[in-house]
Amino acid sequence: MTTTRLAVRILDKRALTASVFSFTLGAIDEAGADVALPAFDVGAHITVATPGGASRSYSLNNDPADRFRYVIAVRRAPDGRGGSASLVDDTAVGDTLFISEPRNTFPLHAASRYLLIAAGIGITPIRAMLRSILAVGISDVHLVYLTRSVEETAFYDELTDPALAEFVTVYHRAEHNGVPFDFWPLVADPGESAADRRIFCCGPEALQDEIRALTMHWRPSAVHFEDFNGVSAFGELTSPFTAVWHPSGQRIAVSTQETLLDALRRENIEVPSSCESGTCGTCRIRLIAGAALHRDVVLDADEREHYLMPCVSRADAASVDAGTADARSTGERAGDAPTGEAAGHASGAEAAGDASGAEAAGDASAAGANELIVGPLDAQER
Repeated sequence: MTTTRLAVRILDKRALTASVFSFTLGAIDEAGADVALPAFDVGAHITVATPGGASRSYSLNNDPADRFRYVIAVRRAPDGRGGSASLVDDTAVGDTLFISEPRNTFPLHAASRYLLIAAGIGITPIRAMLRSILAVGISDVHLVYLTRSVEETAFYDELTDPALAEFVTVYHRAEHNGVPFDFWPLVADPGESAADRRIFCCGPEALQDEIRALTMHWRPSAVHFEDFNGVSAFGELTSPFTAVWHPSGQRIAVSTQETLLDALRRENIEVPSSCESGTCGTCRIRLIAGAALHRDVVLDADEREHYLMPCVSRADAASVDAGTADARSTGERAGDAPTGEAAGHASGAEAAGDASGAEAAGDASAAGANELIVGPLDAQER
């Protein structure tokens, strides 16, 4: 996964609510002419470098047929880590931003019937999905959009248009005395197959947990989630493990109360980072061998064979082995390379003191029992 930075200009910026702002981004050449942007599909997102230095991911919610514009919606989070606040407070129309190319970890899969669920700013990809589904003539689609109040509902006028009344339910908790929406009548029928009926859900962790619990009788392949609020590094069973940084062979204990990123920093191993919630991709390192417990929302299934987000992801066993990009330079995977004594059986002192850098790097291509081998990106991957 090579990260490409695109320079774009803010062509339009407007408030959708008191805390949600729409940004229209485009590329313009020196003559002032529009420049085509990389194509994207419904469900895709971009990562934006904010003026304050943080990187944040935002869903694209405009028509993919428009090759000259990206439109995102940003909720200014006053209690966040400053990324969204910087993007809202420190920018103006005409300013230049640097963004990634679009990536899609939440694609709209084909089905005959759809249930779309969104809460708060999670409406951005779901709104685009609704338009796409209706555009191809599928009428068996229902969007449930949860918000606190009318005043805090982005795209309120659009989604309450009478033309969409049979497809959209907008539910304001303030109007129902805080009583949660009852999803069960909508999820009781899982359909005959994933191709028959699918659910797409984007919103906070509590909503996603609720939908997961209510759809235990559904096929997992038919229920899809996206969450840019971030994920917890400690949200599942968390075990201590050991990281081994190659080619030095330094062994680093990672407790249940810290992330792999925290442990690397503690040992003065520098890894760039930003969101630290598994959403921006800044801290990505290489996965050389072994089994990882991936908790990010950035990498797709293929990329998880090669990369790891140390801010939220951990070893899926008792030990994790970390190494440099050179350890993967031969292209060997754990199953293809001979068993490495330094990685599998040697102590940290033996790996660091007795083996040369080349030997350690070579041995790092094979993980021993209960080990992961990871390392920094090379220049072309950054």
